[in-house]
Amino acid sequence: MSDKPVPSVLFVCVHNAGRSQMAAAWLTHLAGDRIEVRSAGSAPAGSVNPAAVEAMREAGIDMSDQTPKILTTGAVQASDVVITMGCGDTCPVLPGKRYLDWQLGDPAGQGVEAVRPIRDEIERRVRALLVELGVA
Repeated sequence: MSDKPVPSVLFVCVHNAGRSQMAAAWLTHLAGDRIEVRSAGSAPAGSVNPAAVEAMREAGIDMSDQTPKILTTGAVQASDVVITMGCGDTCPVLPGKRYLDWQLGDPAGQGVEAVRPIRDEIERRVRALLVELGVA
């Protein structure tokens, strides 16, 4: 058993219904319990984007049981890396945290055909993040 702490990552987008949910699902799928994964939104939607759920299902990942969550300062405090995706200045910035901003298309209101390339770009970035964090 390792004494090395498990890194934690928080994905944030406005509605926590598409990009951040897909990123969290990819990271959970690829890293398992080697990384603590959170996602949240500054103005959470009522449900996860069905096109995002379908696009992830096509990749073999079921995120149909996920629900959008509100972004809290506590979630930021508990995370080593905070990855924002189009949430602007609404994410609290705390000292000692690593922040990344992933510029990605917004899947809101899009069909699954438009969500697939976003899903694939998120997968690519999550895989690169795993290498950066030393858990690939």
